[in-house]
Amino acid sequence: MKKLFYILLIAITFSSCSEFQKALKSEDIATKFKVGTELFDAGKFSKANRIFIQIVPKYRGKPQAEKLMYMYCKTFYEMGDYYTANYQMERFVSSYPTSEKLEEIAFLGAKSYYHLSPVYSKEQKDTKDAIEKLQAFINRFPESSHMEEANKLVKELDYKLEKKAYNIALQYNITGPHNRDYNAAITAFDNFLLDFPGTSFKEDAMFYRFDSAYKLAINSVEHKKEERLNNAIAYYNTFAKLYPESQYNEQAKTMNDELNSAVKQYITKS
Repeated sequence: MKKLFYILLIAITFSSCSEFQKALKSEDIATKFKVGTELFDAGKFSKANRIFIQIVPKYRGKPQAEKLMYMYCKTFYEMGDYYTANYQMERFVSSYPTSEKLEEIAFLGAKSYYHLSPVYSKEQKDTKDAIEKLQAFINRFPESSHMEEANKLVKELDYKLEKKAYNIALQYNITGPHNRDYNAAITAFDNFLLDFPGTSFKEDAMFYRFDSAYKLAINSVEHKKEERLNNAIAYYNTFAKLYPESQYNEQAKTMNDELNSAVKQYITKS
C-alpha cells in the first residue's frame, strides 16, 4: 500500500513539474495565467512567480490584471523578497484603490518594511521607515482586522529604537578608560529621556545619567567642580524621588554621600 502511495506521489510530482515546464515555454498567456494561479493556490510561490513575471506586462489593462497583480506581489512576500514585495504592493495599492484586497496588501506592504528592520545595534533607517509605513496603515484602516498585529509590530520597532538610543548614551559612560565622555553621556541621556518618556529603560537611564554627572563632578577641574557637584546632587534627588525602591539605591546613596561631603568643603572655605 505504501509503495503504491509513493508511486502515485512521484507521478503527481512529475506531472506537476511537467505542467510547470510546459507553461513556462508556452506562448499562450491564458495557459500561463491558469497554471500560475494553480501553483499560487498550492503554495508554490517561487514557481508561480516565474510564470507571473512572463505575463504581467501582457495583462495590463485586462480584467484579470488586478487578480494577477495581487498574486504577483504576494509571491514576492511569501518568497521573503521584502524589498520587491513592498515596492510591488505599494504599486498595487496605488493602482487598485477600490480592490477588496486593498487592506490585506496595504498591511503586507507595510509589514515587508518590518521584516527589513535590522538588529538594534545597526543603522536604524529601515526601522524608522517600517514604523512610518505601519503607522500610515493604522491611520488609513483604523477598523482593520490587522490592527492588533500592526500595533504590536510598531511597539516592537519602537523598542528597538529605544534600545539603540539607550545603548549609545550608555557607551559614553562606560567606554574607556580614556574615551569616556561624561558630558556627552549626560546630554545623551537627557535627550533619550525626552525622546522616549515612557521607555522601559527609564530607571537605568536616570541612574546612569546621575552616575555620569557624579563621575564628571568627582574628576572635575577645580574651577568647575562645585557647580558640577551640585548638578550631580540634583540628578540624584530626581532619581531617588522617582525610584525610591530602585535596584541602584544603595550604590546611588553612597555616591550622593560622597558628593555632599565634597560640597561641604566649599561651604567651609566660604
